Amino acid sequence: MKKGLVVCCVILMIGLLAACVAKMSPMAQGDAVISYLNKTDPYQQWQLWPGKGKLYPGKKPHGAFLTTYVSKGAYNAIKNKSGSIPEGAMIVKENYSPAKKLAAITVMYKKSGYSPDGGDWFWLKYAPDGKIMKEGKVGGCINCHASVKANDWLFTGSVM
Repeated sequence: MKKGLVVCCVILMIGLLAACVAKMSPMAQGDAVISYLNKTDPYQQWQLWPGKGKLYPGKKPHGAFLTTYVSKGAYNAIKNKSGSIPEGAMIVKENYSPAKKLAAITVMYKKSGYSPDGGDWFWLKYAPDGKIMKEGKVGGCINCHASVKANDWLFTGSVM
């Protein structure tokens, strides 16, 4: 009887774990996002943030110079001032040093239900070699961007 109870508990725990994993976005992990951005849909082929060119002046914590790419959904939402960035859309910012050397890549990935307290954004910062520096519900990103949550957590441009 005890053995049957243990087996039932194990099966129940596996089922709960599987349900939790299934609920997570397959892209809600930094390595998957990096792979997507570099192999599946290379972000450097996306459009630049509307009204911005390459290597425009930046601010801390991102870098002295920035280049911001937006996925099709993000671009359309920004251009049409749709009120918010749609689920699945991404914003990728290349962060450059004062010498215009790529120092890091930061990503905002919109995933409904992922982080209601963070605008449902998945945050990611990684080095040019692909090493993840920060990912997920990053407190520093959330705390800083909270000041513009009325603009879907975006500093640049307006989606309203």
